[in-house]
Amino acid sequence: MGNPFLMLGKFILLEWKQMLRSRWLQLVAILFIFVFVAIVMIQQLALPDIEGFTRQTASFLNLLLFLLPLFTLTIGGMSVAGDVESGWFSLLKTYPMKIVQYVLGKFIALIGSFIFIVLLALGVVFTLGGLFGGVKVPFELLIIAFGLIFIFSSIAILLGSLAKNRLHALAISLVVWALLLLLLSYLVMAVGTVVPGHVLQKLTIVMLHINPADWLRFGYFLLSHQTAVLGPTYYDLIAFYESAFGTIVFVAVTLLWIALPLIVATIKLKKLGVEK
Repeated sequence: MGNPFLMLGKFILLEWKQMLRSRWLQLVAILFIFVFVAIVMIQQLALPDIEGFTRQTASFLNLLLFLLPLFTLTIGGMSVAGDVESGWFSLLKTYPMKIVQYVLGKFIALIGSFIFIVLLALGVVFTLGGLFGGVKVPFELLIIAFGLIFIFSSIAILLGSLAKNRLHALAISLVVWALLLLLLSYLVMAVGTVVPGHVLQKLTIVMLHINPADWLRFGYFLLSHQTAVLGPTYYDLIAFYESAFGTIVFVAVTLLWIALPLIVATIKLKKLGVEK
């Protein structure tokens, strides 16, 4: 029986190469570079150099929150569903590789691909920005970008394991993306028109914890110490998460968002056949 770590490493490298060769991923990389450069150039030439939560920072944050989950969910979900649909997953089960190794391999290859895209886009931004007197991208944005990639890659693998084929995976991914990034926010606003203020406040805090996009948006303001923009609704919550114990809880919730979908995906994929 071969070394499981060596086999996992080879599988990760194989998956990563296949993803980088994907035209979908190449188009995503081009789109990210174009949009990042456009935001930086427009804001750099039109706005003065000021500190804090600027329009440029808000544009970057919104770009990350909308595009990264969209492409991570669709590409990751279709990748797993495609393996099952094409028979590649069944073939892999004939090798001495456990289902958990397959899930981890897919996860690591997916996050590696999107981290590469983000770093490539930032590299182009900094290179071109240097021609216009330099550009500043908050370090907190990079941390949030990595958080988005980790969490939504995990969710993507879960969605792919639940889908019957690639088209089904695409549909599920788009529904989940729309729900988390658009519909839940409108739902809270609609409910806010018919419930008392204290109920809406509690509902908002609950939704913050069950929506990873809002959770990481909240994390950005915590990391950048710009929580004042969130308003009085979050004052008590901010005070808690700025404490030492609150920091531990924040990290634990974030790790749970990464680990739980992977665990469920592993269980689901095991039901497709008996694990060796």
